[in-house]
This record gives sequence, structure tokens and C-alpha cells, in this order.
Amino acid sequence: MRLNYDPRRVMRALFSSTLLFILSFGFSLNASGEALHPDRKQVISSQVIANLLRQYHYNHQRINDRVSSEWLDLYLDRLDRHRLYFLASDIAQFEKYRYLLDDYIRSGNMDPPFLIFNTFKVRLSQRVNFVQKQLDRGFDFSIDETYQIDRSKEPWVESVRELDEIWRKKLKNEALNLKLSGRDWAAVQKNLRKRYTNFQKRIEQYNTEDVFQLFMNALAETFDPHTSYFSPITSENFGIDMSLSFEGIGAQLTTEDDYTKVVRILPGGPADRSKQLWANDKIVGVAQGEHGEMVDVIGMRLDDVVQKIRGPKGTVVRLEVIPAGSPAGSPTKEISLVRDKVILEERAAKSDTIELVHQGRKYKIGVIDVPAFYVDL
Repeated sequence: MRLNYDPRRVMRALFSSTLLFILSFGFSLNASGEALHPDRKQVISSQVIANLLRQYHYNHQRINDRVSSEWLDLYLDRLDRHRLYFLASDIAQFEKYRYLLDDYIRSGNMDPPFLIFNTFKVRLSQRVNFVQKQLDRGFDFSIDETYQIDRSKEPWVESVRELDEIWRKKLKNEALNLKLSGRDWAAVQKNLRKRYTNFQKRIEQYNTEDVFQLFMNALAETFDPHTSYFSPITSENFGIDMSLSFEGIGAQLTTEDDYTKVVRILPGGPADRSKQLWANDKIVGVAQGEHGEMVDVIGMRLDDVVQKIRGPKGTVVRLEVIPAGSPAGSPTKEISLVRDKVILEERAAKSDTIELVHQGRKYKIGVIDVPAFYVDL
């Protein structure tokens, strides 16, 4: 393992009250619905992170039983803050870890957070199945009922039947809000089905690094609410935010259904200069270099698509695109772009002068607009 750790760099990043850990190795991915498991690299990195926190965090907190207990609570809170998925029986099983997480991280046991997350995925699947059935049954809006939206302080639910009743009221409240906005029942059903199936899909696309980041962030938060662990991808995005530049094609992307959609083309970037890629185009394939194999990216999570499109300045990336506004079944087109450095100019500081008249005298006032704080680390 090679660890890119520079204490001076960490100290420069402390102005944001965020402790930045950059681990240079890759992590195994799993974007399917299968159970996730830690790999050896995450076991090693968890020990490195724990040591860095103990040695370099300003409060020099020991990772002991007290921290272990808070760590478990914070991790569960990140997964199920409003206690809508886990049952009390699940929590009872997790309680065996309450005062052991500190021991596990020293010994290299990273199984507990993954077992907890895999249980969450099972419970989520059960809830989404309930949503589909309840929307088929509908609701009686003539009956007055109440639903407590913030359940973060409520006890964990004992039975599936009790949880079903909470979810029935939750869905009824959401359906009522949609009806009050003018939607008919068919539109309400469609909206809620899509809402929960999309949420399930996002969770199913979590990989081992996502779970690892959730768990290590929970540990970091026990030291200070503003302390965070950055995964390699999160670290890269943080670097872009700090330097206001990256190497790629210069396009802002989003996910729409199973497609990666272009939101806008950034001025001055390779995509803008090429006049081949436009807003609302859909990217369905990505290939590296002049002769690389075209990889289908339909249904792929956005982070993974972005990682395939970004790359070193001067390298070629080929995209398979469905042009904006094309009818269903239209042929795709292939475009080739040379990556370059893209400057996020709209987020950079700007200066201007304005002229004011006060009591017959003219004054020139300097104005500095700082949309975001940044520094090239």
C-alpha cells in the first residue's frame, strides 16, 4: 500500500475545519444488489485513519468504549435517522458491537458496518415492496389521522405490522401533499412509486467505498462535527472545488432515469470548443482513446460515469450519445473529444466598481464578489 500523506497539506486544509485523508489506492466496487463486504485495503486504511485522528486531530481524543458507543449511534443515524427501516430486533443484534468498534478497528475487523448496511438494504427492499402494495390499495382521505414526521427520538419499532402502519401514514401524508398540489391519483401513484424505487436504486448502487466512507465519517464526527473522511473520489471533487479547475471535457452531468444527461456545457472547455456535445444530450457509452472498447453506461451511477469521462489533459475520450430531442429508437452518434484543463470561471472571485452619488459628490466603490472560497492545494 502507498499512502499519499503530507502533514503540511493536512495543515493547509485545516482552515476549512475538515481533516482530509487521501488514500491513493483503488477500492473494489459492487453496484449490484448483492451483499457488500470489506476488502483488505479498507481494513488497512481504517487503521491508518484511526491513527491519523489520534495523532493529528486537535483534541487528541482516544478511541475507546465511549467513542465506540457514539460511533455506532452516529452510523445508525446516517442510515436510518427517522427509524423507518430497522426493527428493534435488528438494533438488538447490533448492540453487541456497541463497545467493541474501538477494539475491532485496532484488530482490523471491518465486518460490523457492512453487516449493518446489508441489513439496511434488506429492510429497504421490504419497505419499497410495501409502498407498491399500499399504493395499489390507496387511502381513505375522509379519515382524520396524524403522522409524526420527525421520528429521530422515537423508540425503534418492534414489529413489521407496527412499521407497516407508520409507513401507511407516511405515504398517506405524502400522497395528500401531492394531491393538494393539483395532481390526480394516477400521477400521485406514479410520483411516489418512482420516488421510492429511485431511492432503492441509489442504495443498491452503493459500493464498498461508499459504506466505508459512511462508517469512517461517523468515527470522524465523534472527534468533531466538522471533521470528515474523504474517499478518493470525494477527495478529487474537493480538490476541484478548491482549485476551481479539473481535467476533462467541460460538461455538467446529471442522472435522468437510467441515462447520464448533459445539463450544460462549460464555457471554453473541450466540449464547448468541439460543438459536438450539447445540453440535454444523453451519454450512453464511454470509450478511452482512439481504439478503446465502448463501455455501456446506461444504468451506471453518475460518479462512475464521471470517472470514466474525466482524465489527463491531452488524452482522448469517445462518447456514444443520443442527441437531445431525438425520438425513441433514434440511432446514436459517436463523438471524440480531447481532454483539457477546464477552469470553473463562474465560481471564481470577481471584482467591479460602481459609481454612487451622495450629497452631490460622486464616489467609486470597489465590489468583490466571492461565490465560493477556494485555494489551489
